[in-house]
Amino acid sequence: MSRGIFVTGTDTGVGKTIVAAALARLLSMNGINVGVMKPVTSGCREENGLLVSDDALLLCRAAGIPYSEDVAPYRLREAIAPAVAARVEGVRIDFSYIKTAYERLVASCDYIIVEGAGGLMAPLSGGLLIADLARELGLPLLVVARPGLGTINHSVLTCFAAQQMGLTVAGVIINGMPENPGLAEQNAPHQIGSLSGAPLLGVWPKRDEVDEMEMVDELAAWLDGQPETAIVLRELGL
Repeated sequence: MSRGIFVTGTDTGVGKTIVAAALARLLSMNGINVGVMKPVTSGCREENGLLVSDDALLLCRAAGIPYSEDVAPYRLREAIAPAVAARVEGVRIDFSYIKTAYERLVASCDYIIVEGAGGLMAPLSGGLLIADLARELGLPLLVVARPGLGTINHSVLTCFAAQQMGLTVAGVIINGMPENPGLAEQNAPHQIGSLSGAPLLGVWPKRDEVDEMEMVDELAAWLDGQPETAIVLRELGL
């Protein structure tokens, strides 16, 4: 079984896809055969009669691999909680279907980055949550958090819930730190590192590039130049 990580967030919109893509780009730059997966995407767009996951496309571009059905097995139109979007569209999200696609992906890579949808407690099917999917795939978590007011509570709750469910939290990355942080942003990293029970693996700067791939490239280049990146990769199992 390939090594890997499951990227989740403290909330929607915290930058999970950008973090996952930047890590995939960094690994690819350093000669690692990295695979990516976005098992469930809601809010997909239609192209030539088919629903397309832009998140999965960005992950594939970052990793330098082709987009495939296995990378994004469930694509839902409505930009709402996956369980609700699936119900509206008459789709049943089947963990065994995701697991089969995942196993095909890991058979052809050395490390895999799987990105969840929304937060850890986002519902997927019936009583099954994103946390249950991470457990089904047997991957440790990388939690992506925002830097602003409220993030300490969200981050500690996410890590606590994960640990209560028997999931390993490899670490937390705070994404989108402004150039001139306020008092809340300045204190959040220390508090999260102290209270979450998981290592703080980085505080990533806010990027203002409009093009997401440009943002991913810039972040990957920045990471490649940080001396602590080797420690981060070790914590992620590399």
